[in-house]
Amino acid sequence: MNTLTDRYLAATLRSVPTQRREEIATELRASIEDMIEGRTDGGTDPATAERAVLTELGNPDLLAARYADRRLQLIGPTYYLVWLRLLKLLLSFIPALVGTIVTIVEATEGKGFGGIGPGIVAAMQVAVQIAFWLTVTFAVIERTQTTVDLPEWTVDQLPDAPVRRGIPLADTIASVIMLVLTIAYALVQHYHSWVEGDDGANIPVLDPALWSFWLPALIAVLVASVVFEIVKYRTGRWTWRLFGVKALLNLAFAVPLAWLAAADRLLNPALGERLSWLAEAENRESLGLAIALGTAAIVVWDLIDTARKTRQQTAA
Repeated sequence: MNTLTDRYLAATLRSVPTQRREEIATELRASIEDMIEGRTDGGTDPATAERAVLTELGNPDLLAARYADRRLQLIGPTYYLVWLRLLKLLLSFIPALVGTIVTIVEATEGKGFGGIGPGIVAAMQVAVQIAFWLTVTFAVIERTQTTVDLPEWTVDQLPDAPVRRGIPLADTIASVIMLVLTIAYALVQHYHSWVEGDDGANIPVLDPALWSFWLPALIAVLVASVVFEIVKYRTGRWTWRLFGVKALLNLAFAVPLAWLAAADRLLNPALGERLSWLAEAENRESLGLAIALGTAAIVVWDLIDTARKTRQQTAA
């Protein structure tokens, strides 16, 4: 069920301490049911009574603050929730937009991937400025007692009660970040690998010859994996079809990587000029074998863990 009462409880409990949620949920649901029963005993329709009771209880965020004994005093209780909602909205896209624009401008001026740093700095500066000036604005409004007509809260604003997902958002974000960082490093290391030759020139970690086919192909698989992570999260749970797609993507990346490493075609031979121990063929072979075995072990473990999750969630 996803009744107004369920939605009201969910909206209230998300802002209270975890250890008190069960106690508060039981108490609040009982109070709501008693109040609804009192109205229905007087002849009021149950649906109308429920809406009237929840409207009387008011904004669930304010009720949660009272249950948690939390004072909303950063701005003041009158404007705090509006300030917080607007702050989240502005921070959700403006810093990222500014950072992207700065990065593109820096790249067009010939700085290449070196423009990522200024873009990140610009995004952080914009975020700080937004938080500061928005807070100052609301503080001035409150302290000058300026009359602001705020919209009244109604039960129609209640969000749907959260559905238990088999794929947490945090896991998806972590996976996407790791994939994006891997793609970024594969590109960046060709221009700035932090390994320099005796003449100060950059020495890529990966063999530049791989750009003829293998590196673009592996990057394409990683991009497809990012798309897969998003689709997987939107699906909400593991299915055997998703497991099959993940297995194909894992193998499409791991098999070529392991083969290139074992065949001593993954790392740049020029690394031996700077790292003397890589100049010996035996050491390169040992490192390549270690990379291949490590890649295989990670893929096998990941597929076993994914199969276990898929079996649990399809059986539920």
